[in-house]
Amino acid sequence: MEDNSLEKKFNAFIIAVSILIPAVVGVLFTVKLKDFGIQVEPLSFLPPIYAATNGLTAIVLVGAVMVIKRGNRQLHERLMTFAIALSVAFLVMYVAYHMTADSTKFGDLNHDGILDQMETGEIGSIRYVYFFILITHIILSVAIIPLVLITYVRALAQRFDRHKKIAKVTFPLWLYVAVTGVVVYLMISPYYAN
Repeated sequence: MEDNSLEKKFNAFIIAVSILIPAVVGVLFTVKLKDFGIQVEPLSFLPPIYAATNGLTAIVLVGAVMVIKRGNRQLHERLMTFAIALSVAFLVMYVAYHMTADSTKFGDLNHDGILDQMETGEIGSIRYVYFFILITHIILSVAIIPLVLITYVRALAQRFDRHKKIAKVTFPLWLYVAVTGVVVYLMISPYYAN
């Protein structure tokens, strides 16, 4: 009989975290510190840092897969733990930025917060490409939370058969989220107000 006790022990935690993180981020995304009388300069230096964090996450994920294919389980575990830490760091920076800055509209060339007909015409159909990438990035970033946690717990429980099975789903989705995080930043960055 298989020992699933560690996995079962973490089930409630995984469910709670998978619900709480998107809910809290969703709420905090709408909170602006200035609305509470807290005057803070926008943390405009953060977007390139959290985009780079996403890029580094992608590199670490690929590296982790390469080392496990060579049989280096210890380094693989360290890299995956680092990838989780990078994802948490990204999330903290992302929320902090959005709590101190107004949202940027894709195509807002004059940085006035309004997308007029001229600006819409200027950016054309690339707007649809941007929104497709952004929407899939957001949806999959929510979906990978439980996948990453389940995959990680199965490794901790030394249930490598089950770990490997779910990792085949988790890895490409997480990699997509990390890479598209960089792409979204590169596409939106020309429209950030200075």
